[in-house]
Amino acid sequence: MADQLSPDEKYNLITRNLQEVLGEEKLKQVLQERELKVYWGTATTGKPHVAYFVPMSKIADFLKAGCEVTILFADLHAYLDNMKAPWELLELRVKYYEQVIKAMLESIGVPLDRLKFVKGTDYQLSREYTLDVYRLSSMVTEHDAKKAGAEVVKQVEHPLLSGLLYPGLQALDEEYLKVDAQFGGVDQRKIFTLAEKYLPSLGYAKRAHLMNPMVPGLTGTKMSSSEEESKIDLLDSKEDVKKKLKKAFCEPGNIQNNGVLSFVKHVLFPLRGEFCIKRDPKWGGDKIYTVFEDVEKDFAEELIHPGDLKASVEVALNQLLQPIRKKFELPELRKLTSLAYPDPSKTSDRMQILDIRVGKIVSVEKHPDADSLYLEKIDVGEAEARTVVSGLVAYISQEDLQDRSVLVLCNLKPQKMRGIESQAMLLCASVEGDPRRVEPLDPPEGSSPGERVFVEGYETGKPDERLNPKKKVWEKLQVDLNISDECVAQWKDKQLMTKLGQITCKTLKGGNIS
Repeated sequence: MADQLSPDEKYNLITRNLQEVLGEEKLKQVLQERELKVYWGTATTGKPHVAYFVPMSKIADFLKAGCEVTILFADLHAYLDNMKAPWELLELRVKYYEQVIKAMLESIGVPLDRLKFVKGTDYQLSREYTLDVYRLSSMVTEHDAKKAGAEVVKQVEHPLLSGLLYPGLQALDEEYLKVDAQFGGVDQRKIFTLAEKYLPSLGYAKRAHLMNPMVPGLTGTKMSSSEEESKIDLLDSKEDVKKKLKKAFCEPGNIQNNGVLSFVKHVLFPLRGEFCIKRDPKWGGDKIYTVFEDVEKDFAEELIHPGDLKASVEVALNQLLQPIRKKFELPELRKLTSLAYPDPSKTSDRMQILDIRVGKIVSVEKHPDADSLYLEKIDVGEAEARTVVSGLVAYISQEDLQDRSVLVLCNLKPQKMRGIESQAMLLCASVEGDPRRVEPLDPPEGSSPGERVFVEGYETGKPDERLNPKKKVWEKLQVDLNISDECVAQWKDKQLMTKLGQITCKTLKGGNIS
């Protein structure tokens, strides 16, 4: 088919439904001379969801236009983006992404033999690439790097150096994959413009950039792997698809931020060229649309009911998902899924149900009714400081506690200690003996009240609002908390950290944490 298309027809196919194209003239010039080389990259972090059908449908367009297409599994990028993917899971997640994306492409009829699949670390650890990273880092300002990654890299108050490197590495990928253009979402525009600005400084060509619009999720915001309610997973059951679509934002007549309608526009029409609204005969029966604008117009005029739109998308979506579900019923792929995305209840992610934060002791005094207890006010990043009662009188002076940064467990059930309710627990290292020694844990220097503590490599996850005391959750997890021989706090040999670094204590090597 591509051989029968003119350069203009290829250009129109390549650019249809895109929000923006940078370097149009370059694209047209290449298409006059030969087939376009384009790449799409995805960081192997959370599980791909149905919004991935949007770039997949564009990849189908590229292939129809005769393009040479490379798909990059950006494993190193996944780690650099605030460690969204633990290092020990990178290889497994690359394998999962490759299998699930190939299954998606097969589901929509894209021939895999015309695609090239590349893993980032296959070339990003080479001597040449590493030297180019250093060369680029000597040119790119901190301001430009931070600005470029603002909509892609996870933003935190104290950014890690890794996140600042991310945009430059993505720019270098264009040169090392030897492409004419990079394809991605419009949220990557600032990374693309950074590439256009800096690659020529290294003596490399400026590439063109093709940008998809950001498709709203089910809640009306961007569909995200980290927001369960916003997405439909590629392996969700028919029952889950129905339940999630039922809850999806789809207000009558409202065509803005409508994820259900956007899916029709950016996936179903490009793939099928038509869309069927299924409805009861008494409401006019089924209607086939061959132009998306007609669907949008009828929905805006409330000629299509949101329930009928959702039900029709449900049918079409299940047709796309069924081959993927079937493929992942294979024992080896079910095992791969469980290894790449382990059950949080069986991994270090389990620790993330604990709400451990950095705190600052703003006041400390003796408990009025107990000589062995301190009464502290600790700032944990909330509107008001929490009241905490600690049995530390015998181990540390008031002066040493005052204004000290500490670690605080915030989601235990409050309990009264000698008549005063303690609203959290101050975490300390301890070594039994005669005498017993106790030291508060120390967050990294520069930490601010309220910063979360996580297990190394498992910073994602949401803590429980309140731990159930009947299940003894804290007691079960606390058994595996300890201090290493380097005075670093650990859980099952993995470090406790904030975004700024390790949690430590002063001297109690080999101690326990409680």
